Amino acid sequence: MITTTAPKILALDFDGVICNGLKEYFQTTLRTYQKIWSDHSQDNLQNWANSFYQLRPVIETGWEMPILLRALVLEYEKENIESNWHNICAEIVEQENLNKQQVMTALDGVRDHWIQTDLDNWLALHEFYPGVLEKLGKLLDSSTLLYIVTTKEGRFVKQLLKQQNLSFPESNIFGKEVKQPKYETLRQILKDNQETPNHLWFIEDLLKTLNTVKSQEDLTEINLFLADWGYNTVKSHELVKQDSAISLLSLNTFSKDFSKWIDA
Repeated sequence: MITTTAPKILALDFDGVICNGLKEYFQTTLRTYQKIWSDHSQDNLQNWANSFYQLRPVIETGWEMPILLRALVLEYEKENIESNWHNICAEIVEQENLNKQQVMTALDGVRDHWIQTDLDNWLALHEFYPGVLEKLGKLLDSSTLLYIVTTKEGRFVKQLLKQQNLSFPESNIFGKEVKQPKYETLRQILKDNQETPNHLWFIEDLLKTLNTVKSQEDLTEINLFLADWGYNTVKSHELVKQDSAISLLSLNTFSKDFSKWIDA
């Protein structure tokens, strides 16, 4: 429920809200996949790109991406992946004798090596959503405090923003390295700024994350927004329209004054 006409603090997810990294996701996933499973050539795996893009909304954290590609290679049905991803992911991890940390380390290692050896190529695979950087630039010059709360490694976010010449305070970027759920990071931001939840607005593209924040008794007054341009589905849009605690936000409305968000 929106309780203020403008936030004192605005927190945003990165992937799916600020930046569209689908192409980078897939290419990093493909390279990681080949480190874990050596039974497929890169050309063969490339055929799964479009299916991977379509199913990206099922992913909660990055380490699951190679598992999603494995599910496609193993010919799990798309509908089954969409409705039963958590169980399928766990099933593949168990059958392939994998663990979360192993896959995560491999994925981050691929990214780090790519950045170190061909930064321009890596950066070129990222697309910032239209108007978002301009909006953030204006907000950075305003009285609203900005934070990025993401499951992506903070160092990758900083590298991408640096390339765009956006002077975002690095201390306000909370990435995977903080090793805590997003609702805990939001609590930390409120505590650091001695603010109450109703003065914080949070934009995220994963409905499950917003629902988890909503379920925290002390955070119910945070104003929550689902970015409809991110990695989510029409089904999640319909669910949000029936939920008074979460607002559906369009990219066009995001670029407008905060007062317009409420009536959108």
